[in-house]
Amino acid sequence: MEKILICIAICVIGGLLMSRLAKKLSLPAVTAYLVTGLLLGPFCLGQLNIAGLGFQSLEQVEGFSILSQAALGFIAFAIGNEFRLEQLKKMGNQAITVGILQAVITTVFVDIVLIVLHIARPDVISLPAAITLGAIASATAPAATLMVVRQYKADGPLTKLLLLVVAIDDAVGLMLFSASFGIAEALEQGSVSVTAVVLEPILEIILSLALGALMGYILYWIEQFFHSRSKRLSLSASFVLLTVGLSMLEFDIGGLHLGFSLLLVCMMTGTVFCNICDFSEELMERVDRWTAPLNILFFVISGAELNLSIFANPLVILVGILFILSRSVGKYCGANFSCRMSHCDPKITKYLGITLLPQAGVALGMAQTAVLLGDGELIRNVVLFAVLIYELVGPVLTKRALFGAGEIDPSQKTNARTANKPA
Repeated sequence: MEKILICIAICVIGGLLMSRLAKKLSLPAVTAYLVTGLLLGPFCLGQLNIAGLGFQSLEQVEGFSILSQAALGFIAFAIGNEFRLEQLKKMGNQAITVGILQAVITTVFVDIVLIVLHIARPDVISLPAAITLGAIASATAPAATLMVVRQYKADGPLTKLLLLVVAIDDAVGLMLFSASFGIAEALEQGSVSVTAVVLEPILEIILSLALGALMGYILYWIEQFFHSRSKRLSLSASFVLLTVGLSMLEFDIGGLHLGFSLLLVCMMTGTVFCNICDFSEELMERVDRWTAPLNILFFVISGAELNLSIFANPLVILVGILFILSRSVGKYCGANFSCRMSHCDPKITKYLGITLLPQAGVALGMAQTAVLLGDGELIRNVVLFAVLIYELVGPVLTKRALFGAGEIDPSQKTNARTANKPA
């Protein structure tokens, strides 16, 4: 137990110290936390086998997954708080159009590139693997995006639309992956399961939104019995943890295997809560401060999970580079095209695609499911390679895009001691 506590403390402290170096290099803090995770991971300091100093194996990193899930729940809850009715009335149609189209276009673009590779070199990648990777390409990581937005206090039309799009992207990505994975299994097995391809993913989305809405209303109802800020904070934090736990349940009904999407459940909880609770903004500020160390730990653990051994396989690097390039072009062109269709502001049209490049947890979850395919191990390693690149580069590009759009105010970068100094 003492080794676990020491390891957690070193992760948070190391991430904070690395963020100071990142600041001097004008890099986002998220990048610093991920690099800290790499250094503390099993391929760097973990090789020293010193108890408490980093992670000795990937299995040990996975032992901290419950903390990552909890942090992801709070992040999704915070994104849900951006879905306020007045905001949805202004940008709801644009967000839905862009959220769906950019994901579909990215999937189609990556599918075409990888299918061409399959036709040219069938020994490199199979058709089922190419189709599955195309669907995984649609997923965008909301966590890194939100952290960059908050660190630099980004605000404006691009930031608001971005947070709405990354939330919608999760539901769209789930549908695309379920359909593509079902087709991939059919190509390998010779039969198509309509239940797995269509019914189960639709039910998962409906159940997730329903559970999230219910939890958001119950949270608001219980909050009314407390007036102390500390008690309301404690209740909110506990309730998000409860929601995360419930969203991890799976069950079978009438031959259907059903479950929930953690991101969708927690986002919906935050959306309902913020729209019916008149003190939600003040409460969310307190929750954000309380979860700051947990968020640091989330990204450090994410960095430690990145498997550097994949660089030993030239095949993975080849397919990975094609995947990264085609996905990047697909995201940018898809966002650009859908923004033009929705008559978005020129700055949004120019920069939104760049902010959608980060990829992490959702894609890794999809890749874990895809391991069941014949080329499942290749899919998993390609996604790991892509996540490694995107997690390190994505936050930097997101920051530059928001800065280019004029939604990061350099004057807000003040020293905390100076800002809090009495007049």
